[in-house]
Amino acid sequence: MKQSMARRRAQAFFLILLSVCATPIAFAQAPYPARALHMIVPQPPGGAVDTVSRLLALKLSDLLKQSVLVENRPGGGTVVSTQAIARAAPDGYTFGMVLPAHVINPTLRSDLPYDTLKDFTPLTLLGSSTLALVAHPSLPVSSVKELIELANSQQGRLEFASLGVGNTTHLAGELFNTMTGVRMLHIPYNGSPPAYQDMLAGRVKLGYVTLQSSMPHFKAGRLKILAILNAKRSREYPELPIIAETVKGYRVESFMGFVAPAALARDTAARLSGDLIRVLRAEDTRAKLVGFGIDPTASSAEEFDAFIREEIVRWAPIVKAAGLKP
Repeated sequence: MKQSMARRRAQAFFLILLSVCATPIAFAQAPYPARALHMIVPQPPGGAVDTVSRLLALKLSDLLKQSVLVENRPGGGTVVSTQAIARAAPDGYTFGMVLPAHVINPTLRSDLPYDTLKDFTPLTLLGSSTLALVAHPSLPVSSVKELIELANSQQGRLEFASLGVGNTTHLAGELFNTMTGVRMLHIPYNGSPPAYQDMLAGRVKLGYVTLQSSMPHFKAGRLKILAILNAKRSREYPELPIIAETVKGYRVESFMGFVAPAALARDTAARLSGDLIRVLRAEDTRAKLVGFGIDPTASSAEEFDAFIREEIVRWAPIVKAAGLKP
């Protein structure tokens, strides 16, 4: 009798202990996401990148039923923001946007505070902006072929504007020099406004800019668009030629993508990547991105990982040949 009562008490105690121990386990496995997410952005508020980020944060918030907070971390050629992503907890609540500097910096800088290939979980390639090669009306060329001929006759005297040292527009010009054998001098500007000021005045007669920003000047006859830099002709402006039609294999796109910290659990990474892709593939989101001059991609995480690795290899010799310094 005493042994039976002792056995029952022991069983009751074990059940109580089991229920107490199970409580924190159930709490730890709360459905993801259970709180607000943070999207780290490498540009200051008010610019095109920030505008796109806030659009997507709002759409993702609606999908997840959780707030998605945009954190602007500009500086260091996007190193500041990218380092913040790398150092964040790998719990799925912090991720961020990366730009072309993400694949250029590994060659450009020997002091990166993170490893581009090891310290991140790729999520999706958002899309790319179309870049254009534009010229002042007084430049006596109307095609890429004629530009190459002119540049060959003026080696070292023809200049091209870019939107900053190490910027995609700068490397676009260096790639053109490398692939055609011409030597045009680089004139960097701190963004579009000062670059357009000099190009519209004819002080610099050639430049690499975003197609979207150049269209008003093109339509007004203040600039000529010699070609766009994509691998294929634009769906929106199919009449515009591409450089690759003259210089085989030439391709430059200004991309945007999302990454999270390394060591992110596989199921959480798949969920976050999948939700971002769903947002990007929604018709209303795609329409707004196209309106911003972005060609939406919404790639898989595996495709974006392969893209990053290929772009690092592709740009490394161009960065070295140009002698770029951070």
